[in-house]
Amino acid sequence: MKQQIFKGAATALVTPMNQDGSVNFKKLEELVNEQIENSIDALVICGTTGEKSTLRYDEHLKVIEIAAKTANKRVPIIAGTGSNDTVYSVELCNDAEALGADAFLMVAPYYNKTSQAGLVAHYNYIADRVNKPIILYNVPSRTGVAIKPETYFELSKHPNIVATKEANGDLSSVAQTKYLCGDNLDVYSGNDDQIVPTMSLGGIGVISVLSNIMPKETHDICELYLKGDAKKAGELQVKYTGLINALFSDVNPIPVKEAMNILGYGVGPCRLPLYPMNNATKENLKAKLLEAGFNF
Repeated sequence: MKQQIFKGAATALVTPMNQDGSVNFKKLEELVNEQIENSIDALVICGTTGEKSTLRYDEHLKVIEIAAKTANKRVPIIAGTGSNDTVYSVELCNDAEALGADAFLMVAPYYNKTSQAGLVAHYNYIADRVNKPIILYNVPSRTGVAIKPETYFELSKHPNIVATKEANGDLSSVAQTKYLCGDNLDVYSGNDDQIVPTMSLGGIGVISVLSNIMPKETHDICELYLKGDAKKAGELQVKYTGLINALFSDVNPIPVKEAMNILGYGVGPCRLPLYPMNNATKENLKAKLLEAGFNF
């Protein structure tokens, strides 16, 4: 039986910045503690939402180190270590493990892309050289390459490849993946608007943007479903649909950082080339936050 990293909701945590664009490590500690205190089941550090692509190597490792030390094994710390450079990914994984990461989230190679056979070779090369479990990350809207169900099947044969974050929006593909892989590959929704639909096809949770501001509620959606109350889980999924849509009304993590700043978290700006939301989109985000029950 493969290791299961977590069940439920993991937050794809933002990387808080100071106004000058430097990483705000003190705020990072506060966010990690608040997430854990509000029932989150795991934390993903330095993923897409954590602006991994604009973190320097030393910053990347420092963010992972501080998150792991602050969490202190209360929840798993999953480090974003994917790259379009296979050997570099191995180096990053090994450094992240030494700093306390419990697992790795590995996006499909982007820009240079690859074939399905290349994906198998890429991930197996890495999995042969690391000691912690790997969550694959399928997000073709960003990478330009999709991991197909048949490729998942081949990858699921490796003992270190235990799960995927599925963010291709294709529920038929999720069904085919579960059909082919069964218990050899756990599936997490990578889209907040598809938590319950993905779990209905055998998924065991979500890696979430929404949970940056609603950790307890996102956890509850998953827990309710896992405990057999699909109706209530579905009702919560629908209830927060407007807010979820607003959180993706611009390129992630622009809206969620804006929402957190509106709510007083003080997570600072995104790094360029990510640019602030326009006023109309920002006003809609505020309206959806109010609709969801926030006061500010």
